[in-house]
Amino acid sequence: MSLKALITVAHADEGDISANHSQAGATRATERAPLGLCQLPRAAADLVLLGDLTGRYAAGSYSKLGPDRRTVVRRQDRQGAADHGHRITAAIACHVARLGGSVDQLTRLLMHPDHEGGRLARTIALRSGQARAYDYVHRVWTNACTTVSSTVAVESRQHAHEDLAALRGRIETTAWSGRRRHTALRILRAHLNFAERAGGRQHAASERQTAEEAGVSRQSLRYVYEAVLKPLGWLRRLRVGHGTEGSVWYLGDGPEQSSRSLSRIRTTQCPPDQALGEWSNSETSLTADVDSTVIGRLMAHDAFAHRGLGSSALVVIGALHSRPDQTVTELTVTASVSRATAYRTLHRLAASGLVLRTDQVWALAPGALEGFGIGQPPGDADPEVQPAQGWNDISDRYGTTGTAAHRKALHADERAVYRAALKQRAEHRNKATVVVRNGQYVLVPAPRADEIPVEWRGPRGAVLDPTTGRIDPEWRVASDGRLILITPADRRSHDELVATHAAAVLEGRYAA
Repeated sequence: MSLKALITVAHADEGDISANHSQAGATRATERAPLGLCQLPRAAADLVLLGDLTGRYAAGSYSKLGPDRRTVVRRQDRQGAADHGHRITAAIACHVARLGGSVDQLTRLLMHPDHEGGRLARTIALRSGQARAYDYVHRVWTNACTTVSSTVAVESRQHAHEDLAALRGRIETTAWSGRRRHTALRILRAHLNFAERAGGRQHAASERQTAEEAGVSRQSLRYVYEAVLKPLGWLRRLRVGHGTEGSVWYLGDGPEQSSRSLSRIRTTQCPPDQALGEWSNSETSLTADVDSTVIGRLMAHDAFAHRGLGSSALVVIGALHSRPDQTVTELTVTASVSRATAYRTLHRLAASGLVLRTDQVWALAPGALEGFGIGQPPGDADPEVQPAQGWNDISDRYGTTGTAAHRKALHADERAVYRAALKQRAEHRNKATVVVRNGQYVLVPAPRADEIPVEWRGPRGAVLDPTTGRIDPEWRVASDGRLILITPADRRSHDELVATHAAAVLEGRYAA
């Protein structure tokens, strides 16, 4: 059964279409009902038959940011209508793809003369031909299939929270082995924080904002993006940020089969003791398991910066908080670290009194999540153990105090320079010219768009003659504030005008 028939059946009882269409659609639905095809949702059917009556897809279609990147200017009616129609077409294509339809069914929906949702496709066919319209529909269909296959349909706010919770569980049970992937876990957790604030997987975040949230440098951030998160399907950039707007990201589900490799099998330096139950079986096998909420709360602190406790301490603390009382062998699996890294990290944490050891079992100290350690019992006192008095005390010991503040100050300076460059570009400023006059270097500033004298400006863009004060009909003030000479006898081509402009600029420099 075609999707057109499904729409007809969906609206037969509502009286939104004619009786002939209702009867034909009902007949075809009865004949082909055993195929098990689902009906289009009510919103999708209304979009196909009636178009965008509520203006849901019109946001941003008829306006855009001006040259100053602050004000909003109106687009041309034809350009705005085309953008609006494209958004409607893409939405219909996503609905058809989500129901398992085909490009032929989408084409029939859009090309039907009574369907308002296909107005853009029919306009392209009328102006540029059927072949051009079919190519456009195929491009939209390809993008829709890619979007539907790589996204999750969210039906309500509760569903969005459940989806993010499931994604968080998937992240926490994925083996993030190696220093590079530990950094990737911090960055992915930062994006998950942004997604939870946005209420869905799609969110906006700049590189500097993410680096501050994860407590890493921008160089590490960019490397992990390209080497880990993007190739494995955890993150996808939908739109590159520009100006004061950050990039738009979408959180994915990662690889199809998460790596559940047992680190102790690869990194154990001696065979496991079978008598102690170190061989994994179907009932006692462990998988990666860390508390990413704890990691997300601690990762921006100076104590976990580079040359401090580091990312390994983060994942070990997250693993011990998720599953208390673990051996080193178990930590190699739950925290996805090697045996050597586990011993080295536990020794660092124990030196600050953040972890306690009972025989072969390790656990977090009572105040470890706040950075407060405890001393050893009097009989087992270790002179190397100095209980920490908070995360600031630990960052002072490792010399990493002020790393986050320095990073934020650097990013603030970069933002200021970037915004100044954007403002200069919006004002059409050019570089100043340096000339030699009387043996001295003289700086001649470039003319700015707002440097036309006020006494020259007339009403409605007219130019006043400075000598007589009357309007000069041969000159106008352009929208960017520059003077334009208009003569009826000027029939030069575009190339000739460009050459004349270049000669005038060169003559002006020589005169200066």
